[in-house]
Amino acid sequence: MAVTLDIAQLGQEPLRERPTGVAFWAANIWNFCRRKPLGAFGGAIVVGMLLCAVFVDAGVLTLGASNEPLLAPDGYDQQSFGTENQDPSWSHPMGTDRAGRDIFSRVLYGARISAVIGFSCVLISAIIALLVGTISGFFAGWFDTIVQRLVDIVLAIPAIILLLFTLTVFASRPDGKLGVFFLTVDLGLDAYEVMFWIILIVGFLLGVNSIRVIRGAAISTANNQYVDAARTIGASNARIIFRHIVPNVIPVLIVLSTVQVGAAILIEATISFLGYGIPPPFPSWGVMLSRDASSVFRQYPLQAVWPGLAIALTVYGYNIFGDALRDILDPRLRGGR
Repeated sequence: MAVTLDIAQLGQEPLRERPTGVAFWAANIWNFCRRKPLGAFGGAIVVGMLLCAVFVDAGVLTLGASNEPLLAPDGYDQQSFGTENQDPSWSHPMGTDRAGRDIFSRVLYGARISAVIGFSCVLISAIIALLVGTISGFFAGWFDTIVQRLVDIVLAIPAIILLLFTLTVFASRPDGKLGVFFLTVDLGLDAYEVMFWIILIVGFLLGVNSIRVIRGAAISTANNQYVDAARTIGASNARIIFRHIVPNVIPVLIVLSTVQVGAAILIEATISFLGYGIPPPFPSWGVMLSRDASSVFRQYPLQAVWPGLAIALTVYGYNIFGDALRDILDPRLRGGR
């Protein structure tokens, strides 16, 4: 005789259905904002910067067919003669620079350059760290020893010296020339190729710095019992890496990447300030603070405040968002505030 029990007869409420689709993401975002309000503030800064990067003009929306400014009042290189070095006003909320260009427009366009460089560098860094760090931590042995000694060599060299040297050798200078020791070759490279080399070199350096973190996560995961069980039933090394190691390393990589976006933006601003970055008139925040522009900062200090504030606010947003994301994704820290 079969006996059926009704949940209502036991005085218990039925289990609630878990939200899916848009409701699932909305519930998770609300939970994140409720538990980590400071991290949510950082996330809002990140989203705001990305929106400025996309909608500053119509270039992204029309795939380059039109570069008509949308959020920006003017183009980044549009000059207005007779309005040089003006103070903030209704027509120019952040004033104008020494060439009569609207600083507010250039700061908005600088958000696009920073977003492209930041996310591209982190993408390269994530690929290098995930590939090398996971394989090194899983197989160990002689391969791990060689990889770690190479990482030691790169980390032993001061990052700024290594970065400036590699940019001098591989990337063009603002005059379009490539310098190799005492030889100088005119390659006629433009700003986009300089940006490519900056992304490639900074992404590589960030990836090398991340290898050990990913390697440690891979070693910790490889020592779990379910990995031993997978080996016992005859799973191949490739299957174990892609089915068990990589999914457990991805959360660590995500948190690391959010922090490295801010680091990449700060590095680009540093090398642009030193004159090794994107050549003008492209409105990188570091270029706006460069030594060439600093000649007027003593008389017009607000021209240095706006790009500096944009850099500080963006890096701060990525850092606190990454810290909050780490607390959410790491089970050992989920009880923290």
